[in-house]
Amino acid sequence: MTRRTEWPDSPEPGGSASGYGAADGFAAERGAAADEDGARSGRRSRGGPGARGGFGEGAGRRGRSGTRGSGSPSSSRAGEGEPRGSGEPRDPVEQARGICLRLLTGTPRTRKQLADALRKREIPEEAAEEVLSRFEDVGLIDDAAFAGAWVESRHHGRGLARRALVRELRTKGVDSAVIDEAVGQLDADQEEETARELVARKLRSTRGLDRDKRLRRLAGMLARKGYGEGMALRVVRQALEEEGEDTEGLDEPF
Repeated sequence: MTRRTEWPDSPEPGGSASGYGAADGFAAERGAAADEDGARSGRRSRGGPGARGGFGEGAGRRGRSGTRGSGSPSSSRAGEGEPRGSGEPRDPVEQARGICLRLLTGTPRTRKQLADALRKREIPEEAAEEVLSRFEDVGLIDDAAFAGAWVESRHHGRGLARRALVRELRTKGVDSAVIDEAVGQLDADQEEETARELVARKLRSTRGLDRDKRLRRLAGMLARKGYGEGMALRVVRQALEEEGEDTEGLDEPF
């Protein structure tokens, strides 16, 4: 029997078939893959003794245990890219689609992250490109949305400054123009306000240390989060002044 790899239809809201959003696209891709695997499993289980009209008892046990009669892994292992029971290799486009769907479950990823995963699994470049482009078309891969959400989460959750956010997004393969747009949502005033909040939370733990050591510890914390030297020094100096510390001579770089 000849297999065909088909992308599921993509209905628009309202019933047309020209495209769909990320959530619906994800469900359609997952549903198609599950139906296809279920159909194969049913075909393998039928045909044995006592299988007419349904699954035989032995077939039911094999289906529940996830193994074929020979003891080899079931179709769920085929989803990992291993050969089928017949010895025929899995279609690379189908395999790439399954890998991407699993990686995207519950965790947004960039196109480069998925491409690296497919390359590691030795998916042919042509098949990988086809799947990645399709996933972009239906909104399952969206580097701009990923970058925007990353900036929002990492700045408010970890207090990271623009410099640190740029470094992180670059390591994830996001395009420079997309990164610039994402970090542009943080202005200098918001960044400095976050730096002040970070210092205020850390200030108490430095009490009892001499002034210079407090300065180094607080400014070093800001530097690790991507804040520039000038801003870090200014924010720390103001915080120490509010506690009554003598900050004379603290204008010099630390």
